[in-house]
Amino acid sequence: MLPEVEAWLHSRMTSSADWPVRALMDAKGATRISVVLPARNEAETVGEIVSAIRRDLVEAVPLVDELIVIDSRSTDETAAHAVEAGAKVFAQDEILCDLHPLDGKGEALWKSLAVSTGDLIVFVDADLREFRTSFVTGLLGPLLADPSIVYVKGCYDRPLSELQGGGGRVTELVARPLLNLHWPLLAGFVQPLAGEYAGRRSALERVPFVTGYGVELGLLIDLLDLAGLDALAQVDLGRRVHSHQSTEALGGMAGQIMYTAWSRLERQNHIVSLHSPSPALTQFRRGVSGHDPVVRDVAVAERPPMVTIPHYAGSS
Repeated sequence: MLPEVEAWLHSRMTSSADWPVRALMDAKGATRISVVLPARNEAETVGEIVSAIRRDLVEAVPLVDELIVIDSRSTDETAAHAVEAGAKVFAQDEILCDLHPLDGKGEALWKSLAVSTGDLIVFVDADLREFRTSFVTGLLGPLLADPSIVYVKGCYDRPLSELQGGGGRVTELVARPLLNLHWPLLAGFVQPLAGEYAGRRSALERVPFVTGYGVELGLLIDLLDLAGLDALAQVDLGRRVHSHQSTEALGGMAGQIMYTAWSRLERQNHIVSLHSPSPALTQFRRGVSGHDPVVRDVAVAERPPMVTIPHYAGSS
């Protein structure tokens, strides 16, 4: 690990317990805070998460000014449960609807910038179980305490069955090796693909958003490029419990993450590309007659920085 990364871990790593909500209220002042949940078919969990945030951080203590769910084409009762729990719900395709709609989580996150009003924005995945509002307060702590910090990433233990640290397979097999190889300044991030993070609008609106599963990796790399390592921070949120995807699905995620890394290497002139990577990922499933090939497209689209969109009226 680079010496500057070791120094960064010492100065920019905290835990959620370091940021009690009353101290955050004292530091909040006139800062407006939005919490955003991107959600697709998360009816089982989204209501409980929204209810907890509303109860603890809106009604008990008015830390959060705005609680938003971006419904990403759900076919279940995600939107209804979110509204019932007290969130403001926006359909992904009805935001900036004159733009051609794109697919993926990153599209929902990017479009949330156009409908939220917070100076600070906290992103929380909508599939979490055993959710605690310390996820939100922990991510807000460094931003409220230090104006030089623009982005805070959560880290945690991710249990998989009986293995306490068994989750995060794409992180360990794909994302971490990529970062250590090409962006060693980011080697100190424990969960670079974590879905829980927070940032200043002034920074988030100035970087592109990959629309697929590479969005977290892309944001980390692009914000490092925009603001430097010392403007990034990390908070230990404890334990994160959520549903796990199949190995086949993780293969598709890994393909999109590698595609995202390739685009950043090209853009930052780290490689001289002599070919374009194939967007086709071939996987195999056992069928009646043997192993049947299944081909999926892992190319990822990208939205430009929100400040470049004419319709955007953010607080830039």
